[in-house]
This record gives sequence, C-alpha cells and structure tokens, in this order.
Amino acid sequence: MAILETTGLKKYYGTGETMVRALDDVSFSVEKGEFVAIVGTSGSGKSTLLHMLGGLDRPTEGTVRVDGRELSALSDEELTIFRRRKIGFVFQNYNLVPVLNVYENIVLPIKLDGNKVDEEYVNRVIDALGLEEKLLNLPNQLSGGQQQRVAIARALATKPAILLADEPTGNLDSKTGLDVMGLLKVTGERFAQTMVMITHNEEIAQMADRIVRIEDGKITVRG
Repeated sequence: MAILETTGLKKYYGTGETMVRALDDVSFSVEKGEFVAIVGTSGSGKSTLLHMLGGLDRPTEGTVRVDGRELSALSDEELTIFRRRKIGFVFQNYNLVPVLNVYENIVLPIKLDGNKVDEEYVNRVIDALGLEEKLLNLPNQLSGGQQQRVAIARALATKPAILLADEPTGNLDSKTGLDVMGLLKVTGERFAQTMVMITHNEEIAQMADRIVRIEDGKITVRG
C-alpha cells in the first residue's frame, strides 16, 4: 500500500524566460515500510521535492498524498498539525533545541501536541540508537554523530507515517556517516518505518531499498 504518492507535481519559480522549473511533472509513490533514497546533483530538484513531500512548501501544480491525506487540501494550521503528527524530519543540521537535554529534545514533538509519551516505545528507540547514557546531556555536549542520532530518535518518537531525511550525513565524516546510516536503516526496519532520504552520496544511497534519481526537476530512474 502506498503511504506516499505524488501526481504531476510541479514547482516553478519566476515567469517567462527566467522561469525555473524546480520540479517538472514528478509522479512516484512509496510503499509502507519502504526505504527510498532520492539521488541527484546540486540543483536537480531533490531538496524542493523533499519540501513538497513534507508539506514545507506548496506545489505550483499537482498533488502530494501522505497516509491518505492530500496536503494541498489542508489549511496552514491543519498542515502544521498533520506534519507534527504524521511526518518525521531529520535535517542535515540536526535542528536540536540547545537548551533542552537529549530526552527533552526527543519527546518535544509529542509534548507540543499535548500527547502522553509512550515511554516503552520511546525507550526502545533510545536503546536502538545507543543514547541511553546521554539522556541528560545538552546538544553541545554531544558529537555530530550523536546529535544526528538524537534527531533520528526525535523523528521516530511520534510514530510518523513517514520519515523524511534531508542529507542526514552531510555534516558528518564518512565513517560516522556510515555508522549513522546503519542505525537509521536498522531502526527503520525494527519499527517498520517508511523512510525517504535525499542524498548526493552514492555509497549512502546504496543502503536504501530503492533509489530514485532526479535531474533537472524530472525523475529519470524510479529504482
């Protein structure tokens, strides 16, 4: 069953001769539990696509459906709530809150939604990512790899319909990046998590179940 589906997705900037077609009629789907890597060079449209998939930006034309909901049909407020509940994000820059400790960062989206933390599940995620000894540490007391593991735990904690990772190893050295990717893949399999990752790193992309290639705003390979 497709948990994510785009149809005729377009994102244009400017008009006339200066128009940039960042996405140009992109249609593809991701099955529940699948780990897909979207690969492309700088300027290929992969970051724009991820922003559309996560409801961070609205398309010029076309639709994005996540867990049966069409994102363009939601108001800004509805979309904010839907993102928080259904879409987990892992960014290149970690985006941790510096004044909160590791545990507080992990459960922050749940608290923002006013929900009760599923302690058993969150502890399983923490254990799977090897963070049990770091829960009281602040982000600036962690290495880059540890901070990215916290970001992954935070994204998984809400049990999202889909997890989107934007160059998750971009700020890490190659060994740490591979370690983090290994943990991301293992935790994804353990918790049956659907994941879409964008990367320009071919070695990292090979760890996914399927590779989708994008160039000049168009998908060239669907895997």
